[in-house]
Amino acid sequence: MLDERTTATEGRWMVGPLAPAVPAAFHPSAAPDRPGGLAGAEDGPDTALDRRLTALRELLGLSRTRLAGEPGHGSDELAAAARLLDEAAARERLPRAYTCVAIAGATGSGKSTLFNALAGARLSEAGVRRPTTADALSCAWDAQESAEGPDDLLERLGVPVQSRRQAPLADPGLRGLVLLDLPDHDSLDATHRQQADRLLALVDAVIWLVDPEKYADALLHEHYLRAFADHAEVSLVVLNQADRLPGEALDVVLHDLRRLLDERGVALGEHGDPGARVLAVSALTGRGVGELRAELAQLVAGRGAAARRLVADLDGLVRRLRPLYVAADGVAPAGLTDEAREGFEERLAAAVGAPAAGQAAERAWLRRADRACGTPWSLLLRWLALHQAERRGEPPALAAKRLRAAEPPSVSRTDVERAVRRLVTDTTAGLPEPWAEAVGEAAWRGAAALPRALESALGAQPTGTQPRPRWWSAGAVGQGVLLAAQLLGLGWLLAALVGQPAVGRWLPLALLAGGALAGPLLAWGCRIAARGPARVFGQRETWRLRHLAADRGHRHVLEPLVAELLRYREVRERYVIAASPNGR
Repeated sequence: MLDERTTATEGRWMVGPLAPAVPAAFHPSAAPDRPGGLAGAEDGPDTALDRRLTALRELLGLSRTRLAGEPGHGSDELAAAARLLDEAAARERLPRAYTCVAIAGATGSGKSTLFNALAGARLSEAGVRRPTTADALSCAWDAQESAEGPDDLLERLGVPVQSRRQAPLADPGLRGLVLLDLPDHDSLDATHRQQADRLLALVDAVIWLVDPEKYADALLHEHYLRAFADHAEVSLVVLNQADRLPGEALDVVLHDLRRLLDERGVALGEHGDPGARVLAVSALTGRGVGELRAELAQLVAGRGAAARRLVADLDGLVRRLRPLYVAADGVAPAGLTDEAREGFEERLAAAVGAPAAGQAAERAWLRRADRACGTPWSLLLRWLALHQAERRGEPPALAAKRLRAAEPPSVSRTDVERAVRRLVTDTTAGLPEPWAEAVGEAAWRGAAALPRALESALGAQPTGTQPRPRWWSAGAVGQGVLLAAQLLGLGWLLAALVGQPAVGRWLPLALLAGGALAGPLLAWGCRIAARGPARVFGQRETWRLRHLAADRGHRHVLEPLVAELLRYREVRERYVIAASPNGR
């Protein structure tokens, strides 16, 4: 399992704990008197949001070189993550005493009228001409706890100076509120729509204003409310122009509006549950404006709307990032298992011919034992066979094939490629597609030089020294003694045949027959005795080549592959922290 740090040491893979490192980067509440910050005054210096943003920043740094190369491989998601971090940093530098709430709605929904009703004065023109609102208009209530005004916040939002207003009536409940009247999101003018969309991405909270005629508008629900479903805690859905509906009709419309929101995945804040509140007001008559003002006061009082908005943005972003870091089934991939590593080493050993080389070394040992302990007559017959083959014109190499030692093994490039391909398949199983490609590319980059490295290693190292056991010399001496006995018996018999006096007739026959029978028996016994050492010698040659192939495979393929898997493990840990509500 790739749950521990892996390093290559002396050809073996050692594992050890990977210590987490999550440096603190965002501490908006570390200094209570600091004007900026994202969290509320009750937050400590190490909040969950801080940890999540820190993990996202580390995730982005670790992923840029792996996922930002081609469109469709995470570049868009990483760009969105970079924008979110930039926006978080920009908002963190601004006074947290101010909360920016935007009124968003379609043409004719009464945004400007509601804006004026909340401000307590006619600050925005609410005319018959549509669309009326071309630029965002702001109204700010001073915050007592901050000596700074909202100008820096409005500058970040891009609200022109001439469009900034100060609330004419002081309201203790709305201190720190910056209210925006946005352009129409369904305007025929594209610049108006772009302005509305830009500001909706920057404000801390939104009042979605609908009217009895267009409360079910598909553009509003599909393009905006569904996209802002995560932002329910910083959203208010307000049905304006309630004075146009009788009591029962108003209840029916509100019920249908709640149903539509529920179908779009927008959590409703009812019965004390967190979510979007649905209200009915009449900006023209003032009905329900007091209740809306109370909701705004509650939203502003905690000074935490900016942090909740950022949390919602972060939640949406990590869902987009999930396919880049987590497999579809959500199970952590196995990575480089012992089985995959051993299989790779086994296939590399076959690619360099380690098993065949071991068998050849075993046979060569037995042949040397036969030559050392075999009968002189068998050695003579082999020499004669070789001589006859040369006289027939056979190549010396072919004629001496059975008499020479095994050739050095060669490398099968096809088998090497097959071993790497199988390793990549086993190792990348369960990895997200971008990281599976990154791991595969790392393995194949190293595999390009692996065949040449194996050939160099095989050519540089000897095929194995073959020591000569002492008992071979004893067997050779025994064969010499037996040959002498045979020659002595043969000479004795020949002398008797030509009439020379001989002592006994059975003694020369016994010497001749005994030597002729004992020689092959001694050679057979030596061959039986040589099987064990020959098998050990072959196994040592096989192990030597396996070790050589495994060492080059580790160096060229496994090390870069493991480094990439460790990087994936690290970014997956960062992703888990960034996606966790408590940042752990």
